[in-house]
Amino acid sequence: MTTIPTPPKTSPTIESRDQLIASFARGEKPKDAWRIGTEHEKFVYANGDHHAPSYDEPSGIRALLGELEQYGWKPVIEGGNAIAMSGPDGSISLEPAGQFELSGAPLDSLHETCAETGRHLEQVKAAGEKLGIGFLGLGMWPDKTRAELPTMPKGRYAIMLRHMPRVGSMGLDMMLRTCTIQVNLDYASEADMAKKFRVGLALQPLATALFANSPFTEGKPNGMLSYRSHIWSDTDPHRTGMLPFVFEDGFGYERYAEYALDVPMYFVYREGKYIDAAGLSFRDFLKGELSVLPGEKPTLDDWTDHLSTAFPEVRLKTFLEMRGADGGPWNRICALPALWVGLLYDQGALDATWDLVKDWTIDERQALRDAVPKLGLDAPIAGGGKLRDIAGQALDIAGAGLTARARFNRAGDNESGFLDPLREIVRSGKVPAEVLLEKYHGVWGGDVSKVYDESSF
Repeated sequence: MTTIPTPPKTSPTIESRDQLIASFARGEKPKDAWRIGTEHEKFVYANGDHHAPSYDEPSGIRALLGELEQYGWKPVIEGGNAIAMSGPDGSISLEPAGQFELSGAPLDSLHETCAETGRHLEQVKAAGEKLGIGFLGLGMWPDKTRAELPTMPKGRYAIMLRHMPRVGSMGLDMMLRTCTIQVNLDYASEADMAKKFRVGLALQPLATALFANSPFTEGKPNGMLSYRSHIWSDTDPHRTGMLPFVFEDGFGYERYAEYALDVPMYFVYREGKYIDAAGLSFRDFLKGELSVLPGEKPTLDDWTDHLSTAFPEVRLKTFLEMRGADGGPWNRICALPALWVGLLYDQGALDATWDLVKDWTIDERQALRDAVPKLGLDAPIAGGGKLRDIAGQALDIAGAGLTARARFNRAGDNESGFLDPLREIVRSGKVPAEVLLEKYHGVWGGDVSKVYDESSF
C-alpha cells in the first residue's frame, strides 16, 4: 500500500484520456534498464508481552522510525508526524497497524536486492534491540484481534478504515492483520507488459502456495494455509481479483486504464491533507464533477495515487507488481523476486512459462486462485493434477531464466541460488504454513506463542 504522495500543484492537469494511457507507456524501458524493486512487510511486537506497539508509546513506532535516522534515513512528515522514511535503499513506510515495510530501491540484480534486504534487517534489528521490540515474518498476525491493534496517524488509512466495512467483511483484516512480500518489475513495450501480466496473473496462485505462511488467527489454526490470500476474497470486489479482461485479445494500456477508472476512489490529496472521496468516481473527477472538489480536474499525481488504490493479484503502474505472497523470513524475501525475475525477465523463460498456462480458461484460473489459500500446492489445476505437479517445472524455468541473465556476485555465483528455499519447499512437499501447523500440533503443544521464536527475524 506504499504511497508517499507529491503535491498535486507540481503535476499537470489531466485534459484527455490519452494522458492516462501515456502514464503506463512512460514505464517502458529497454531490457538493459530493467530493474527489480522488492517490498517486504513485517509485524512489530514488544519482546515482553508480544503486544503490537502503538505509534506514540515509549519504544513504539515513532521511536523506531527515529532510531533509523542514524543510518541516513530521513523522515517524511504528515500532520506533524513522521509516517515514513526515505533513504538510499528506497523508502520505509507504515502499514495501517504499524506493520513495517521496506520498499526497496530499483536494483539491477538479485544479489543487490538481497544485500539491501540484509542491510535493512540489520538496521531494524539493532533499533529493536535498543527499544525492546522484535519483528515477525508471517502473512498474518497469529494471535491478535482487530481490537488489540493500534492504527497509524496516516490520513489515507483513516479514510480506508471507515470505508472498508461498507464493501467487504475482511477489509479491516487486510489492513490491520496482514503482511506481504512483493516485487515490482519492468516491461519493454505494451505487448511485453501484456504477456508478463498474463503470466503473472495465471501463476500468482503458485507464489501464494509456495509462500503460504498465515495458518493462525487469534491463537488457533484458521483452516487455511494462506489466510492472508483468503482475506482478499472479501475485501472489496471492485478493486481486487484475477482480472479476466487481461487475457482478452487486444488487452493493453487503454483497457487497464478503463478498469482503473471503474475502481471507486478513496481520496484526493491536497495541501498536505487527504480529502475523503471514498466511493466516488474518477470518471466524474475527469469531468470536473467530483462532489468533494467541484469544478476541479485531476492531476497526473491524482491518477498515480488512484492507481495505488486498486489491489488486484497483479497491478500495473509504470511497472508490474506481483502481489500474491505472504510475508516471511529473510531467505524467502530474496526468493520471491528470484521466482518472478527468473520467469519474466528472460524471453525464453517467459515463453516457456506462458506455454504452461496459456490454455487455462477464465474459470480454471479462478478456481485455482480460490483453492490455493486452503489447499496450497494440493490445489487442482486445469487438465487434472495438482499445482505441485507444475511447481518444480516452473522453478526449473525460473532457474534457467536466472542463469541466462548471467548476473554474478563476487564469488562467481549467478542468481539461481536464491530459488533454493522454494526448491526445498517443492522437494519436501510442505509449504511454510504446513510446517508451522505440524509444530503447533506437535512440539508446541498447541501454544501459538512459540511462533515468535520460530518466525522472528
